[in-house]
Amino acid sequence: MVRLWEKLKRGKFYKSFRSLRIRVFCLIILTGIIPCIVLHFGILERYLNNAVAVRTSEVQTQVRIIADHLITYNYLLDSSSDIVNAELSQLSNLYDGRVLIIDSNMKIIKDTYAVSEGKTIISEDIIKCFKGGGASNHLQETRYIEIIVPIEEKIDDKARIVGVMLTSVSTDSILSSYEYIKNRALLLEILAMVVIFGIAFFMSRKMLKPFEKITDAINEVKNGFTDEEISVTDYKETEQIGDAFNQMLGRMKVLDDSRQEFVSNVSHELKTPLASMKVLADSLITQEDVPAELYREFMTDIAEEIDRENKIITDLLSLVKMTRTSADMNVETMDINSILELMLKRLGPIATKANVKLIFESRRPVNAEVDEVKLTLALSNLVENAIKYNIEGGWVKVVLDADHQYFFVDVSDSGIGIPQEAIVHIYERFYRVDKSHSKEIGGTGLGLAITRNAVLMHRGSITVQSEEGKGTTFKVKIPLTYISQ
Repeated sequence: MVRLWEKLKRGKFYKSFRSLRIRVFCLIILTGIIPCIVLHFGILERYLNNAVAVRTSEVQTQVRIIADHLITYNYLLDSSSDIVNAELSQLSNLYDGRVLIIDSNMKIIKDTYAVSEGKTIISEDIIKCFKGGGASNHLQETRYIEIIVPIEEKIDDKARIVGVMLTSVSTDSILSSYEYIKNRALLLEILAMVVIFGIAFFMSRKMLKPFEKITDAINEVKNGFTDEEISVTDYKETEQIGDAFNQMLGRMKVLDDSRQEFVSNVSHELKTPLASMKVLADSLITQEDVPAELYREFMTDIAEEIDRENKIITDLLSLVKMTRTSADMNVETMDINSILELMLKRLGPIATKANVKLIFESRRPVNAEVDEVKLTLALSNLVENAIKYNIEGGWVKVVLDADHQYFFVDVSDSGIGIPQEAIVHIYERFYRVDKSHSKEIGGTGLGLAITRNAVLMHRGSITVQSEEGKGTTFKVKIPLTYISQ
């Protein structure tokens, strides 16, 4: 069964049925045809049953009248009554049927076909009728209605069954009317199906036209013919799809602009050290008998530019790693207190050189599932920036806390702060708040971008609060248990 289903899924029919237009078409067809089929069989069957019931009731009424006449004219003892025989013949001819009169000895005393008179007939229905009940049966195979009525004689207000009247009535006229109505109904159904097919074809195309508009608009954007937003307001669903696409298109534009700016920034940042080294090298080449002191000074500058170039490349590689999937995460349960203590110990010389005091406050022991390298790099960038953009004799404070679900690292400083209009840009690659002093302060402008990506890879969040001249506080929140995608 499973293999059969797999074959059907690979077949052309299944692939065609995956089309929404085909499904809408089939749904409308079924919605129109199924009621027609139900009405067809339901109405025709009801007509046939009602017609048989009416014919049965009609004949039973006449048979009971004749049965009374049989008693009146003492027909069971003397079957020569012309009046009764005429009534029996008239009933037989009127309904194209046959009438049998059976006495209490199960003997047929009258047969309108005149073939079974004098014979004995025994059947379950006749025996039941003698016991006090009539019967009627619709014999569809022989196309007859069989009606059995008792012949009752009343003596002293008591009824006694003295015979049975068995009447067979043809249903040919009923079936002829049934076939006529059936044929007319079939013509109407065929006409209805043609109309339904036309409506289904028209509606399936009409209803899905807005989706074709969306597809065409997306293809135009994909092929580069336009970058305008799409608007298909025919349905609420198409409007939602259009809005979602426009949001995605806006996001793509932002990403494309960011990519172009990133490429431009990378080119600029990589060319600047190269240009400086080129100038220094050309100066040495064009001068003759360069003094050793000047030579050493120029070579020192070239080495610094090489270090700067290497730093940019290293940070770029780190940023690339931070934008990969969670498969690149090397997650282990780590002591966060120890990680922060070791990190601050390594940054101690930088803080001492800048005359900045490092403060670490741990409010509780914290163990969490993290990638030690990425987390250390992210928090190191925050602390290192706090040291670089601080004031003489300032401080940097790192606070560790946790609850039942997350741990929190706050990095605060007494530095120069960040202007409010610049806060939304600080995570952009190569963005610097104070570009005029970027060379003196150092760095590549990639640190906060690396930090943010590292925090996001841990399924955490990072926020910042800052005021110019009063310092900055970065708040990092990371789950204690790593949540993989």
